[in-house]
Amino acid sequence: MRTPQLSALMLAVLTFSAVAAEPKKLWEASGFKNPESAIFDQASGAVYVSNVNGDARKKDGNGFISKLGPDGQVIALEWVKGLDSPTGLALSGGKLYAADVDRIAEIDLAKGEVINLYEALGSKFLNDVAADNRGRIYVSDMVSNSIWVLDGGKLSLLMQDDALENPNGLLAEDGRLVVASWGKMAPDFSTQVPGHMKVVDLATKKVSSLGEPKPVGNLDGVEPDGKGGYLVTDWMNGGLFHFTNNGTATRLLPLQKGSADLGVGPDGTVMIPLMMDGTVVAYKVDTR
Repeated sequence: MRTPQLSALMLAVLTFSAVAAEPKKLWEASGFKNPESAIFDQASGAVYVSNVNGDARKKDGNGFISKLGPDGQVIALEWVKGLDSPTGLALSGGKLYAADVDRIAEIDLAKGEVINLYEALGSKFLNDVAADNRGRIYVSDMVSNSIWVLDGGKLSLLMQDDALENPNGLLAEDGRLVVASWGKMAPDFSTQVPGHMKVVDLATKKVSSLGEPKPVGNLDGVEPDGKGGYLVTDWMNGGLFHFTNNGTATRLLPLQKGSADLGVGPDGTVMIPLMMDGTVVAYKVDTR
């Protein structure tokens, strides 16, 4: 889900083996309105949290972005206001990019204000956002099995393929996107076949499974573990998973329903918005 500047930070001390320590809770922040995504800004040490504040598909103008300190203390609950239903977040070039139903909002971090809105005409429900090392911004359209890309100030449809199986989380890597799939979805967001991890080759637009296509859950956010694997949340059942680079999944932490788009900070800190509870929880994930 996001800016490549985090890759060197994220969980560099983690190893994933047969013996795993219990994740340690570091802090919990409350008072949010359907928090969907959290992201850590290395440059400032701030944590940004998107607040849907209602129906995630509704254009109601009451969504906002919160700003926290690295210890979870709320600096400004409504740091940027006037959005509709912001979900995924990404950082690139001093800007924060937020998916907002059918558009991407570009926010100037220094000013704390929206400076551009990019309309994704024909999109259904933009969800997660990821940035690559060239400043391109990718966003998943979960309902229409699509991925859009913002490149050089122009937002366009990158691909549409049912093999994405309702893409939610995105992570940009060299030459590919890693996708956390929700699963084969009904109109009410239920799934008879839950999702697993996918990979998109950006050169060919080919979609493949990360390892065996074994259903895992209604996957939401995805972040690198710093060792070639991934940390992934399950929204519907709640929880934090680790995926190896061959797609093997292990549940690290049980959580409540609504475990949304996670962010990661230094020293193995994992920040998870709990969308149904209005809280953001942070854990030290230290497996060995």
